Amino acid sequence: MKVSRWIALAGVTVLVASVAATAAFAGGSKQTAPKAGITAALISDIAGFNDNGFNKNQLKGLNAAVAKVGGKAISEVSHNTSDYAPNFNAAIRGGAQLVLAAGFLLANTEATYAKKFPNIKFAITDYPVEAPPFADKKGKVLFNNVVGITYAANESGCLAGVLAAKMAAKMGGHTIGAVGGIKIPPVDIWIAGYRFCANKAVPGTKTLIQYSNDFSAADKCQTVAENEIGSGAKVLFQVAGGCGLGTLKAADNAKIWGIGVDSDEYNDAKRVLTSATKKTDVGVYNTVLAAANGTYKGGTDLVFNLKNGGVGLGKVSPVVPASWLKLVAAYRANIISGKLKVPSSLG
Repeated sequence: MKVSRWIALAGVTVLVASVAATAAFAGGSKQTAPKAGITAALISDIAGFNDNGFNKNQLKGLNAAVAKVGGKAISEVSHNTSDYAPNFNAAIRGGAQLVLAAGFLLANTEATYAKKFPNIKFAITDYPVEAPPFADKKGKVLFNNVVGITYAANESGCLAGVLAAKMAAKMGGHTIGAVGGIKIPPVDIWIAGYRFCANKAVPGTKTLIQYSNDFSAADKCQTVAENEIGSGAKVLFQVAGGCGLGTLKAADNAKIWGIGVDSDEYNDAKRVLTSATKKTDVGVYNTVLAAANGTYKGGTDLVFNLKNGGVGLGKVSPVVPASWLKLVAAYRANIISGKLKVPSSLG
């Protein structure tokens, strides 16, 4: 399937989060905790639960949800792709009523187990159920026991791109960079929004895009980042999980600016302009609660975006002037109202 088709499907909202994402995780959800509780399992991708936010926050959401409804939380760490199937087996043997896959890379394995165990509920982060292997080539959903937990990360990437372009221009340049992990749609969706809005905010802004092919090894991202700095990048957006800490380090060393991803990484380096955030904890939390209280709807997607608070920006450096913040607010409002359509793939 083409990346553009995959990512377009991610915008198909069959089941939109009914409550603002931040309120849901804070306990503001209207979902009622059942008496029996639930056994829910989360299987990490190859970055594991010690990454800088993506997997780690999902585990946080799992534990918080199980603590609320009662039951048992099972977490299975994947160190490489060969761990996926054994981890699914372990979760199911452990009595999991809901099995959550932490990301895009686990899709094929989850589809295999969802087909084999139709009475177990499944969910996957960063993957819509309207795309293969959960649907046919025409988008017809094949599984009624899988929920997609999707994020409009292009919207958050857009806001980061506005600040990146403005900062690059202030520093006397028109080049910014993005250091991705593995080239997959959930990585490229961030960069697509970043590049688009950077050029819109400051016409002529050039975005360098390279990949480390890793989500864990910080030295690999640092090397890629140094290459982009050598090509003139004044701001670097890391989209590589724990590996991306190397990008932020390279930005520090070069006295330019870095932008974090997933979690608020403001305190992870000295020169962090802001972070493009994605509340993966909330997606998992809401899905576990839905499975526990009977509102889980297989064959549909939960969609988190700027409007419901599922994506956004972290802390912004005090060096950013009020006029830039006002500009970011305008972009946010236009995205939420539908006046600004931000691309979700690099094309």
